[in-house]
Amino acid sequence: MNINKVEEGIFKVLMKASTLLVLVSLFLIIYSILQKGLPSLSWAMITQTPKGGFFLGKGGGILNAIVGSLYLAGGSTILGLLISLPVALYLNVYRTKTSRFADFTRLCLDVLWGIPSIVYGAFGFAIMLLIGLKASLLAGIFTLTLMVIPIMVRAMDEVIMTVPKGLIDASYSLGATKIETSIKVVSKQVLPGILTAVLISFGRSIGDAASVLFTSGFTDRIPTSLMQPAANLPLAIFFQLSTPIPEVQDRAYASALVLTVIILLISILSRIATKKFTKHKSLV
Repeated sequence: MNINKVEEGIFKVLMKASTLLVLVSLFLIIYSILQKGLPSLSWAMITQTPKGGFFLGKGGGILNAIVGSLYLAGGSTILGLLISLPVALYLNVYRTKTSRFADFTRLCLDVLWGIPSIVYGAFGFAIMLLIGLKASLLAGIFTLTLMVIPIMVRAMDEVIMTVPKGLIDASYSLGATKIETSIKVVSKQVLPGILTAVLISFGRSIGDAASVLFTSGFTDRIPTSLMQPAANLPLAIFFQLSTPIPEVQDRAYASALVLTVIILLISILSRIATKKFTKHKSLV
């Protein structure tokens, strides 16, 4: 009996079983959300803010949570991109890819990536107390930005490390500076990876509840300034599931369905963007 073939057969079975487990779990999650949430989902629920007694079964919708989630996720993603892209380019263009400083920075980012979101929420809350900032959209964006920066930097960093060294050297040989090489050569080369990192970070921030629990607060209104509190979908789902009223609990599944659709659209957008901009990638 060939031991190598036996080992290969065992690992094939394990891989297929793992894939099947993931697919079945995904199917069960989507099925339960559709079964319980779809009957409670209505146009009024999506287009209206909560009215008095919404969490007790009365009228209204979750528009405040939808808009608040988009504000929080969009603001933190944009701010995170403005910080993360320069860091990723610095680690790979201005520093050698194997320098000790770059390795130490990557280690720190990996540690920050693994920190639970509730810790970021506690840190953001401590900063709020220190500077006298109340629960607001600004505080929520700040906290979520801290959470997505490690994710965004490391995702971009891994993609930038795949850029052929010969492409960068060719840019230098033509008289380009490091900043010109970073922006016009490296960034264009890894544009699909940058877009994917941005969309992943957006999806991560829009689905998080713990980090904004004490920082963004919760309100039935749509915020009109950065200093006003903002609701979000994960907290709206939590509050609805916490009530003993079956009708409100069904609304929670409808809210989860809305959040799932948003995440699905983000994933599809990521695929489309990756395919569209991959044609710019060089294989030098």
